[in-house]
Amino acid sequence: EMVHVKVESDTITYNAMISACEKVGKCEKASQLLDAMASCVVQLDSVTFNAAISACEKAGEWKKALGLISAMARSEVELDTVTFCAAISACEKAVEWENALE
Repeated sequence: EMVHVKVESDTITYNAMISACEKVGKCEKASQLLDAMASCVVQLDSVTFNAAISACEKAGEWKKALGLISAMARSEVELDTVTFCAAISACEKAVEWENALE
């Protein structure tokens, strides 16, 4: 979509879109944008993943949030405090607190 309106497809642009998804709890769209970043060879960073994990947290998708942590590690992106807090919150909201301990 960005190509049609001639917006540069870079990490900052994608992070802004994923953050918008996070604000409204659109986990699936955030995941699609992550996939699009990978296919466009755009660098994913901790902001990218943290926003997507938070989108999943808001959508009640705790399994997807934990899956994104695994994807983050595979992508060799550093997991930080924000990452773990968002994942713990996703588990807590879904009453899956035991999974937060793993």
